[in-house]
Amino acid sequence: MRYPTIFFFLLITSLAFGQSEPVQWTIEAERVSDTEFEVSFTANIERGWSIYSPEVPNELGPVPTTFAFDTDSGLKLVGNAQQAGQKKESFDQTFGATFTKYLNRARFSQRIQVSSDTTVIKGQLTYMTCDATSCLPPSDVPFEIDIK
Repeated sequence: MRYPTIFFFLLITSLAFGQSEPVQWTIEAERVSDTEFEVSFTANIERGWSIYSPEVPNELGPVPTTFAFDTDSGLKLVGNAQQAGQKKESFDQTFGATFTKYLNRARFSQRIQVSSDTTVIKGQLTYMTCDATSCLPPSDVPFEIDIK
């Protein structure tokens, strides 16, 4: 009786750790002037999966895609973040409400003003990804971009 229990534990462990990440991120900064950069976050999303828009209206719902910048290092946000990609607004059975999601590919960008002594742009991106029946736990992706 002991062997089936061990087999079951190994199966569950391999399924939990064998799952690939359905969203791959590319984070880049492009200089737009002497003191400003545009930081872009591009998500390549596997077919059947989605990420949520930054504007999630329900506090009990999914985790929105958000970007937190380390403003203590001489950074200042300029304007609002921009969003682009294949959007889909639909009823989400997992959370019982309508949300805006991104499928396949999404791009978010934010203009940043930097001080003369700023050498890196750093922060953290947080997102949650779901398919038609389940969601993975929210993920935090720290980033640090050398700008000098």
